[in-house]
Amino acid sequence: MKFEGQHILSVAQFDRDSIQTIFNVADQMTPYAMRRKRTKVLDGAILGNLFFEASTRTRVSFGTAFNLLGGEVRETVGMSSSALAKGESLFDTARVLSGYSDIIAMRHPDSGSVAEFAQGSRVPVINGGDGANEHPTQALLDLYTINKEQQYGGGSIDGIHIAMIGDLKYGRTVHSLSRLLSLFNNVKFTLISPKELAMPDAILKDLDAAGHQVTITEQLEGSLDVDICYQTRIQEERFESQQEANKYRGKFRLNQSIYTKHFKSKTVIMHPLPRDSRADANELDNDLNMHPNLAIFRQTDNGVLVRMALFALTLGVEKLVSKYDTDVHWYSSKR
Repeated sequence: MKFEGQHILSVAQFDRDSIQTIFNVADQMTPYAMRRKRTKVLDGAILGNLFFEASTRTRVSFGTAFNLLGGEVRETVGMSSSALAKGESLFDTARVLSGYSDIIAMRHPDSGSVAEFAQGSRVPVINGGDGANEHPTQALLDLYTINKEQQYGGGSIDGIHIAMIGDLKYGRTVHSLSRLLSLFNNVKFTLISPKELAMPDAILKDLDAAGHQVTITEQLEGSLDVDICYQTRIQEERFESQQEANKYRGKFRLNQSIYTKHFKSKTVIMHPLPRDSRADANELDNDLNMHPNLAIFRQTDNGVLVRMALFALTLGVEKLVSKYDTDVHWYSSKR
């Protein structure tokens, strides 16, 4: 894959070689993300951070990643604060805002909206999530996390067994991650959800075509010999009513007792966040907060590395980062 100047809209753009390239560059970003060193490789560059749907981690992570490369960030948050609320088209918005930016990260509630926006943009656009469709950068950081967690135990992504639990119908993170995992060898999927929230058929067909083993069930039961437990929240914003979403809230909970009962001692726990911590949901109990296999905060840290890598690759500066670095004098050992 040629990265420089390209939009990052879908995981379908990537093959294993391009994924490895992203991982290699992300690894090189560690001293900058940890604030041990700083780089000004993107000094003078501007990121247009356009988030027309609620976000904390993804929005701040994109902005942080760009700042750590020396660039500046301009944000638009919420549909009501943009000209889209006045009827402006995505094409016109893209045409205007791309004149103010060198690259754009965008989230929008409608499937296909970021690709539509990219058609009008004069600069590269990175998809930060488009409705129930895709979330490619989340999938990349999840895959990067899986790779690192497996490496700690001497393994790799090839041959892993992953359980995906919760809202698999509307959870765009599991859609994108499944498609990336299909590029690897002998991956075993256990998909656990209410039948109404099952993984879409299109994803299942992709996994079957890639020769992976898929088990579909509505119950969390028995001893699950899995390497990764990937929990998702009920995507209540995708339902027609709150009442409908409430039918599924809290159906699959994970706490220390349930973890011990169903998972092996080294199973890594992942979640794209935010986790729903309300009492009637409580997807990941607080008694797991200090569990060494809880990787959710390692995921968020890895998100900065992966997004830094994507910015560097898309803007063609990945080989210049260290040329423009300097020491950070206030570095804290607590990080």
